[in-house]
Parts: sequence; C-alpha cells; structure tokens
Amino acid sequence: MTETNLPKFKIFDLYETEGIEIKDIGIRPIINLQPKLILKSHGRNVQRFGQIKVNIVERLMNRLAVAGHRGKKHKIIKGNATGKYAKNMNTILRAFKLIEQKTGKNPVEVLVKAVENSSPRDEITAIEYGGARYPQAVDVSPLRRVNLALRWIVHGASDKAFGKKKTISEALAEEIMLASENNGESFAARKKNESEKQADSAR
Repeated sequence: MTETNLPKFKIFDLYETEGIEIKDIGIRPIINLQPKLILKSHGRNVQRFGQIKVNIVERLMNRLAVAGHRGKKHKIIKGNATGKYAKNMNTILRAFKLIEQKTGKNPVEVLVKAVENSSPRDEITAIEYGGARYPQAVDVSPLRRVNLALRWIVHGASDKAFGKKKTISEALAEEIMLASENNGESFAARKKNESEKQADSAR
C-alpha cells in the first residue's frame, strides 16, 4: 500500500483537520490538530510543554472534567461534568454535531476560531514595590493564552447549563459558536476583552 493510498485519519472518524488554518501566528505552534481516531493520551504527556502534544479537542475535554474550578477554589461539583472520559467526550461530540447542524462548518475549525478569538494577549499581575502592591501589565505566553481560552469557553458553557433547562452540550455548542463570531454574548470573549482592558489601564 503506497502512502497515497493510505486512509486519511479523521478525529473519531468524523471530523477532518486538514486544511484548518490557524491565523494567529502566536498560538499556531500550541494548537495541535494532529488527526487521531481516538483522542486519548492516557496522561503520557506530563512533561514540560507536554500539553502541546495533546490534540486541542482532547484538551477541551480535559478542561470540561473540572468545570467547577474557579481560581484556586473548586466551587461546584457538577453532575454533567465528571472525570469519566466517555461521558465528557460524548458531551463534546454532541456539541460538535449541533455546531455542524447550525453552521454547516467543520466544528473543529469553529473551535479553533473560538480559541483564537478568546485568547488574551495581555493580562495583569501584581508587583510589590516599597511595601505596596501594584497591578502591572504583562504579555501572556502562547500556552497560557490557549489554556485561558479553553477554560473560559468551558466556564461560559457551564454557567449557561447549570440549574437550567439547557444541556451542557447545547451550552458548549452555543458558547463555541458565539466565541468564534467574537460575539459580545460569549463569556470567553467578554473575559478576554476584560483582561486586555485591565492590562491597558495598568500600563
């Protein structure tokens, strides 16, 4: 069998990753779109920059498992987001099907666009000077930019579904679509703008 005749892998044999363009050159090396039939790394990438080797869809699923975490506290344990791989990945796949139905586009491409639109370039940190603490604007590293975008997308979906009629899959699909359009109703897009405005005022 020659290389040209080899079957092309798709994510879960459903979604192509070829031809997806990442326009933001800052996070291009961080977003892994390597096609695999089953996205399950079994935690083998626990090393420096190991997250870069994990497909972006799997990273979203891993973040969904801890949707209750906010800051340094684990606020709410949610029944729809557990540590079970199959349950979390089914949530992602249902969300992707909804995105495909509503937009007619490849949901992985929509997710990448949402991550690009939600990743902040600047944020603030606290520096101590003369016994007082001051906010200081800093650039965000590419890896943290993608991690923050994924975290905010999941937090936004979690807030839209918790205690409401909307399922987590519907909320996640809606949040990804809104973020990909840079819509003001998107939680992730709002958090990004808020982060960048705070950094501008702290310069």
